[in-house]
Amino acid sequence: MSEPDLFSAAGGDDPGRPLADRLRPRTLEEFVGQEHLLGEGMPLRRAIESDRLHSMIFWGPPGTGKTTLARIVAERTGYAFLQISAVFSGVKDIRAAIDQARRERQEQGRPAVLFVDEVHRFNKAQLDGFLPAVEDGTVTLIGATTENPSFELNAALLSRCRVYVLKALQTGDLRRMLERALADTERGLGAWDVQVGEEELDLLAAAADGDARRALTLLELGVETARAAGEEPVRVDRETVEAVAGGRVRRYDKAGDQHYDLISALHKSIRGSDPDGAVYWLTRMLDGGDDPLYIARRLVRIASEDVGNADPRALQVTLNARDAYDFLGTPEGELALAQAAIYLAVAPKSNAAYRAFNEAAAEVEASGSLEVPHHIRNAPTRLMKKLGYGEGYQYDHDHEGGVAPEQTFLPEELAERVYYRPTDRGLEGRIRERVEEVQRKRRDGGRRENENE
Repeated sequence: MSEPDLFSAAGGDDPGRPLADRLRPRTLEEFVGQEHLLGEGMPLRRAIESDRLHSMIFWGPPGTGKTTLARIVAERTGYAFLQISAVFSGVKDIRAAIDQARRERQEQGRPAVLFVDEVHRFNKAQLDGFLPAVEDGTVTLIGATTENPSFELNAALLSRCRVYVLKALQTGDLRRMLERALADTERGLGAWDVQVGEEELDLLAAAADGDARRALTLLELGVETARAAGEEPVRVDRETVEAVAGGRVRRYDKAGDQHYDLISALHKSIRGSDPDGAVYWLTRMLDGGDDPLYIARRLVRIASEDVGNADPRALQVTLNARDAYDFLGTPEGELALAQAAIYLAVAPKSNAAYRAFNEAAAEVEASGSLEVPHHIRNAPTRLMKKLGYGEGYQYDHDHEGGVAPEQTFLPEELAERVYYRPTDRGLEGRIRERVEEVQRKRRDGGRRENENE
């Protein structure tokens, strides 16, 4: 007679189903996390309790309960629950689901929730297929996505849905879920003598990185691994936890919304002169598999945009970091990127060059092709000289302080424009003094020459 399966004691549940599926919450009271949506008086909770459902999009990372919450919403409000996945479905499946929703209303007298998993995978034409049924109330649409709906869903559908953001679960939430799994005799592991210490539960919760499904899967793997040793009771020790969680992958989509959030966090930490934030977010990007050379390019950009001439060495430091990474590769070269990020963070800051460039670019766009003043044109031929090219140009080195009085370099129409306004930070403070000195010499030098005539 074969030995009974560890999970066959889980009541009437199919023992072949994963623990995470068996323990899927069935009521709002069992649902863990998302207090900002489901706490007393919160908007989604009010909509559910008042039976006033509206079409909605659940946006959040994996394992935060999007599918489960959609099921609970339908059950709590008495709606029929219909489900399709954008991974496997097309226009034909959308029409079939809408037809089924229409039959539910006609034959059973109840409205239907149509849950669309991975809704962002549908193209515009497929998404447009939902619009008539949503508008006439045939279905209440609930879409689930891990991608930013602003970018992935068309405006027509998005305008008819309310977006609810689900957050990664806190470690404490995951810990309570694991404890429930160990205690539940119907669907969990409570019918078996499974022992998991406090420290091991904390490690499992931390390893799940905000993902409830991952937390329960890791617990299940840990129990199976410990049971293979044949000891009673089944003890999941630290070594077992580290074995099943050692290869965990943190939540990060290097081609999606999280990528842009993290590079924004890195950039703003540097701009805010926070070396700790800078090195943390850079490490998060590297840990998530971002291209180190992409990060290097962004650091070079930051050196010019946010440090600028307050510390011109910053640009060279970032270029050196890029070269060091090219030379050393991963992981050794990543240290050079961290050094550069820290240098940028602690360097004095100026965006004067960045602003000057943007203002000049806007001027060029607005003013078009203004003529180069004749006195600073090149005059290599007699014809050009005859046309006045170079006439009146003063060789600055021949004048006091290397500054020719009253000489201008902008088109006549822009003679009074100022684009570069140096700050008093770092080296740019000295640059500012030099700029002011040159301006004074141009002005005063011209006055003195007029007085000497």
